[in-house]
Amino acid sequence: MNTISLKLPDHLLERLESESKARGTTKSSLVRECLEKSLDGRAAKDAGSCHDLARDLAGSIKGLPRDLATNPKYMEGFGR
Repeated sequence: MNTISLKLPDHLLERLESESKARGTTKSSLVRECLEKSLDGRAAKDAGSCHDLARDLAGSIKGLPRDLATNPKYMEGFGR
């Protein structure tokens, strides 16, 4: 396992020490746990919406009307 150095403001260090004592674990272990949770949660958020994932496909089919998504006349009978 690698070692890193980290600078923390006093109030954050106090919270880290307090929480590690309450859990009966080391500060290093608690920091690793928090980093894992934070980075895992961020990866899920970064996946984006369906639109974000397919954005590069928008406009890739030639010959369609430019207002296909906004003009109500193209929606007549849709879903029947």
